[in-house]
Amino acid sequence: MLDFRIIEYGSCDYHTMTDLRNEVLRKPLGLTFSAEQLQKEINDIFIAGFTQKDDREILAGCCILTPVSENTVQLRQMAVSPNLQGKGIGREIVIFAEQYARSNGFDELTMHARKEATGFYQKLGYKICGEEFTEVGIPHYEMRKNLN
Repeated sequence: MLDFRIIEYGSCDYHTMTDLRNEVLRKPLGLTFSAEQLQKEINDIFIAGFTQKDDREILAGCCILTPVSENTVQLRQMAVSPNLQGKGIGREIVIFAEQYARSNGFDELTMHARKEATGFYQKLGYKICGEEFTEVGIPHYEMRKNLN
C-alpha cells in the first residue's frame, strides 16, 4: 500500500521525483530534462506514491497531471522505481490519479502512452484514440478514459 501525496513544484520531493522520471523515462532513451522543460511544469499536479523500506520512506512511483481543458487532464511522466516494478504500483498510481482528477472536476483523462505500455492502460479501461505516432523517438498512442 502506498502513501500518496501531491508534491509541490520545486520541493525536495519534486527533485526526487524528477530524478526517478529521469532514470526510468529519459536515460534509457539517451535524453535528459532541460531547465525549460521543467519550468513548463510549474502549474502541473505532481502525484507521488511513497513506501517504507528499512524504516525510511522511498519514492515508489509517480505521475504528473496536466490540465488541458476545463474538463480534461493529461496523465504524463508515469514512472515506477525499477526495483519495484511488477508489484501493482503503477496500477495504484493510475487509480489515485483518476480519483484525484474526478474529485477536482475533470471528467476525462488522456495520455500519450508508450506503445509497450498500451496493454497496461487498456486493462485499466483506457482506449486507443487515433494512429501510432512518434514522441521522444519512440512509438506512442493517444489513450483516453471517461472518468464518469
